[in-house]
Amino acid sequence: MAGGSKKDAKPRLLIATDNFLPRWDGIARFLAEVIPRLLDDFRISVVAPHFGPVSSEISRNLQLIRIPVLPVRVGDFNPSKLSLSAMVKIRKAVRSADIVWTQTIGPLGFFSLRTAHRYKKPLLSFVHSIEWDLVRMALSRHNLLRRPVRMLTKILARNTYNKCDRLMVPSHEVSEILEVNGIFPPKDVVLLGVDSAKFVPPSSKSAAKEKIGINPDKKVIGYCGRIAREKDLKTLFRAFLRLSSKRSDAVLLLVGTGVRDFDKIINSHSNIIAVGKKDDVVPYLQAMDVYVLPSLLETTSLSSLEAMSCGVPVVCTPVGLLQSYIRDRFNGMFFRKGNSLILSMKLEWLLSHSSVLKEMGVNARKTASELYTWDRTAGGVRSVLKEHLSFVKP
Repeated sequence: MAGGSKKDAKPRLLIATDNFLPRWDGIARFLAEVIPRLLDDFRISVVAPHFGPVSSEISRNLQLIRIPVLPVRVGDFNPSKLSLSAMVKIRKAVRSADIVWTQTIGPLGFFSLRTAHRYKKPLLSFVHSIEWDLVRMALSRHNLLRRPVRMLTKILARNTYNKCDRLMVPSHEVSEILEVNGIFPPKDVVLLGVDSAKFVPPSSKSAAKEKIGINPDKKVIGYCGRIAREKDLKTLFRAFLRLSSKRSDAVLLLVGTGVRDFDKIINSHSNIIAVGKKDDVVPYLQAMDVYVLPSLLETTSLSSLEAMSCGVPVVCTPVGLLQSYIRDRFNGMFFRKGNSLILSMKLEWLLSHSSVLKEMGVNARKTASELYTWDRTAGGVRSVLKEHLSFVKP
């Protein structure tokens, strides 16, 4: 192998991503959980955007190559500045790696992948989402570029991913979508997980609400994650305003940052509480009575699994893997995309049936903690990486 002289040396793994801490999203969470679990098997370097300082707990045992970001936002995202010096750094990191594993096809993921292909490095990618749909939805509905951008992104994804030796995907559905759209490398399904020892139900729901400054007599509807257009929070706002006209004890709790489309609605209603980005979201999830995910597009939804692990039932659209792990009226409920009336009716029914809500929360915790663990996720990643390295080893 190209990485070292000792036969028993750990192989050098380069991870390239356009999503990383301290900007929390699904990919950042995935890497924050998986990387520490791979350190016993690989010497890890990470090429990532410089969104700000990263805790030493994550960075101390790996080489972190930070690339500055542009001052321009695309939806809720600042792309990296792929300057000449950045490209030199990435080329050097790729050439010294034994295996390259990319997470995105943004500037850093794309350039790292193309460079690894050029140098004939063992090359894998984790496809976390359907990028062409994600990019389209990141743009305003009235933006005339939505359709051509979707088409160009699909072409880019097809040409890029077909250069990989193997792909990891979070579900069979994603695997099938890629195959149908002409992306043919072998695919390994690696389910994502949740830290059920960290994301735990509160000993007292009332105390959990008081801890974050909410009246314990209030009923808390919650959302945690990026404030992004594909999450369709407009439907949640409409449903909540309809609900709050009937129930004065209802509160909407929003955890996260992103696009500013909804600032006017948030600022004009005292029963909508937006706390912004939080590194530790557990206290906020524990204070919720119901978690709502109104997404138009999703793969796994780590935030939903984390809410469930905290004993909170999830009301969501039937998208992605949620169709597999949410069982209607067992650990959550479904509503059709964009249907704020049905969403408000289901929320009202749940808040009026506290015993059912409590039982669904217990079932939600059981589902998340028993079926989805980060140890299992990391084990799947480790197995695919090692198997591929042994296959290509001279």
